[in-house]
Amino acid sequence: MMIFLLAYLGGVLTILSPCILPVLPFVFARADRPFLKSGLPLLAGMAVSFAAVASLAAVGGGWALEANRAGRAIALLLFSGFALLLIFPALADRAMRPLVRLGERLSSPGRGDGLAGSLLLGLATGLLWAPCAGPILGLILTGAALSGASANTALLLFAYALGAATSLALALLVGGRVFAAMKRSLGAGQWIRRILGVFVLGAVAVIALGLDTRLLARISSGQTNALEGGLARLLGLGDIMPSGGSKGLRDAGPLPSLDGANAWLNSPPLGAAQLKGKVVLVDFWTYSCINCIRTIPHVRALHERYAKDGLVVVGVHTPEFAFERDLDNVRKAVRDIKIRYPVAIDNDWTIWRAFNNRYWPAHYLADAKGRLRYHHFGEGGEAATEAAVRALLIEAGSQPSMATARAEAGGAALAADFRQVATRETYLGFGRAKNFASSGGFVRGKAAAYTAPARLELGQWAYAGRWDVNYQRGRLAGPAGTLSIRFKARDLHLVLGSADGRPVRFQVTLDGKAPGADRGIDIDPAGNGRIAGHRLYQLVRQRGGAKERIFTITFLDPGAEAYAFTFG
Repeated sequence: MMIFLLAYLGGVLTILSPCILPVLPFVFARADRPFLKSGLPLLAGMAVSFAAVASLAAVGGGWALEANRAGRAIALLLFSGFALLLIFPALADRAMRPLVRLGERLSSPGRGDGLAGSLLLGLATGLLWAPCAGPILGLILTGAALSGASANTALLLFAYALGAATSLALALLVGGRVFAAMKRSLGAGQWIRRILGVFVLGAVAVIALGLDTRLLARISSGQTNALEGGLARLLGLGDIMPSGGSKGLRDAGPLPSLDGANAWLNSPPLGAAQLKGKVVLVDFWTYSCINCIRTIPHVRALHERYAKDGLVVVGVHTPEFAFERDLDNVRKAVRDIKIRYPVAIDNDWTIWRAFNNRYWPAHYLADAKGRLRYHHFGEGGEAATEAAVRALLIEAGSQPSMATARAEAGGAALAADFRQVATRETYLGFGRAKNFASSGGFVRGKAAAYTAPARLELGQWAYAGRWDVNYQRGRLAGPAGTLSIRFKARDLHLVLGSADGRPVRFQVTLDGKAPGADRGIDIDPAGNGRIAGHRLYQLVRQRGGAKERIFTITFLDPGAEAYAFTFG
């Protein structure tokens, strides 16, 4: 129950924040009307429409955003007509008649005092209201994004809007008395209405140009945020961070330098001067790493959602295998994965060492002052990372959209089902190999004939045929050869390449049969595929849940290179 009280009180405090300014003209334009018939239904309509739109924006997809844009456009048109009637009550130009009639129904003394007209204006106001996302609203919206659509989410947002309506109601009652006193003392009621009309039209322009979220939000709302945090502690809810604020994101020192990159893609080199005043997300990745591939859709979505709010995403590509040092290979991967944010090529591991990093993928988040405030290693944690991004953007004075980032992932990028993964990443060079089962072990420094055992245990793997194995990979040295592993997982991926760049044909079997419906995206149902460049190939996606299987890949041409199995 306390969380609903907190949401309500957070709404009450919006009257003190700068982001309420654009909708004040819409509310005060009704200050000369009876409160119960005009002001109250307007504020009720505003609360209902805001709660509905905010709920959809927090948990809905692209359709919700498009519907919201259309609704805002209609609301702006509605208020334009309303403003014109306030400014020019005798307006009768035929070209403007439809718009004027719409405004007339909302402003004329005979009909505008009715519940329907005021309620309609309130619904339109709710569509246009973009409150400052302080700690309390941030807590509600992040909770909505994590838990999905629910009655609880909608009620919390309605409680927040009801709090804002309460404070606006008090302001409207006071404004009505001031308006009445001015009419009595100055006898200038019509001119006051015209001035209000100008303010309404100005508010329409501010919102249409996006200045309500870009400029007004930069006016400090620190006092309001501090009050909200104090309320949470007073009600026994503790610090509502980092979901709705940045206090819980501890300072871990300065953002290490991004100098030393061998090259930059999608951007000129970025340093402290270029990143000054920006919230920066650094993503360490390498293009054949399956864990990286599965996290990139979310990183890409963060860039697409928050770049306009001041977030700069920097991908740092630090190679794991030798072929990942090839700039053309990385360029192709960046293009294929549709990465449009800056990418630093860290072939010498200079940036990696500056961050003292140990993981692929690794995410480091710095605030607008250049201080590290958050990190996450490996897959997962998408909601926490986004909450931290939003908190630091708000701290920097931005007002990010209420809608959360929506990652679109398919193929190899689809999130792993770790509950079913019983086989670990398996390297195929002697440097990090485990569970190698070919008789006699590795022959180092030269090509040799390998044979596979009659039976493999779970996690064991083997070469068969003539192979040249070095620290990182095995290279087929004969006209044909096989690689087998017993695994249990939904997905099987294999990092492959060609020694001379020529295509290499191969065929995959599961338990000695064609994979059929359990094929990955890089082979056909019969198991046929082709190596075309050094990269990760998805070869198995089991449709009926993970089963323990024997995977065998037979290379039909010489020159195949195999680096690692990964699973998901």
